[in-house]
Formats: sequence, structure tokens, C-alpha cells
Amino acid sequence: MGLLRRLNGVHVHVEGRENLPAGGAVVLSNHQSSWETFFLQILISPQATVLKRELLWLPFFGWGLALLNPIRIDRGKGRAALKAVLSQGADRLGRGIPVVIYPEGSRQSPGTLGHFNHGGALLACRNQVPVVAVVHNSGDCWPARSWLRFPGDIVLRVSPPINTTDKDAKTVTRLAEEWITYHYPGHLNKNTKP
Repeated sequence: MGLLRRLNGVHVHVEGRENLPAGGAVVLSNHQSSWETFFLQILISPQATVLKRELLWLPFFGWGLALLNPIRIDRGKGRAALKAVLSQGADRLGRGIPVVIYPEGSRQSPGTLGHFNHGGALLACRNQVPVVAVVHNSGDCWPARSWLRFPGDIVLRVSPPINTTDKDAKTVTRLAEEWITYHYPGHLNKNTKP
């Protein structure tokens, strides 16, 4: 992150840092680039991240990821992937470790949001832990699937905790998505799902 600032002129601004979980919570973040996967490890530590198991097969990088004890899923197997998130996630939350989930599943272009899956909210509701929504514009400076980095400001905003008591996963997902949509740094495209 220091090199990104010095070599590429990328400055990071965090708003709502006081809302970060101090224990078991589910963090739902939009997904634009590799930046957030690195930065959220620094911002929320320790944490368990949900990731596709194929990443663990990458030499060196994947081996390092495995040491972080992530929640491994096979994205090609929908029900089995959800069961893995719910069982492994309950274990991490039970140990007071926040779970970071990207409900869009894959990276989206800057200024857009994809469809939000309910798995993270379901995990939070079943374990009666709060959800914290995170939104950022990292794709403006660190585009997905690109080696290029552009100077500018990445703004990351953290929501107040969303209480999951007496709420279902669909409602919690909607509340997180609405917060992310409203607090997105910059302007969202009109085709963005509200």
C-alpha cells in the first residue's frame, strides 16, 4: 500500500473506521479490483475471507493465502459453496473472527454494482452477528485484471453495524446493498441495481 502511494500516487481515505467490527461480524464489501482484497486484510485483522479454492493452488501467492485460514469454496457448486460458507463461517464467527464476503461474487467495473447474493447475510442472521457494509471506488485507480495503476483517491466507507436480530437474509442484504449504493464514492451508472 505504501508503494502504491509513492509510485502511483494513489491515496486512500477511510471513513467510518470507528464502525469496524471488534469481534464476530460479517463484512459485506463491493468488489472492483485486487486492491480491496489486500487493503481489507490490513484494515480488519484478523479476518476470514471467502475465496474460491482455485486461488490456493497458485504458487507462492496461493500458499500464502492458505496460511490466512480462509473460507474455501468451489464456486461451481452452488449449494455446496453456500454450505461451506455457513459451516466454516460459523466456526470463524464463533472464535470472534470477522468474515469478509464480496456478495457480488466477481469484480465489477467502477461505478457499477452487480447482483448481491444472500450468503453473507444468511451467515450473519444464523449466527446473530451484525453486518458491516463497506463500499469503495478502488477500480478507478487499480482496474481489475490489469497491471496498470492510476493516480487518484480511493475512498473506502464503512457503515454502522446493521443489526440482524429478527431479520431475514433477504432484508439484511437489501439494507447493506442500499447503504452501499447510497454511499458509493462518486457516481453510480444508471443500470446499477438499487
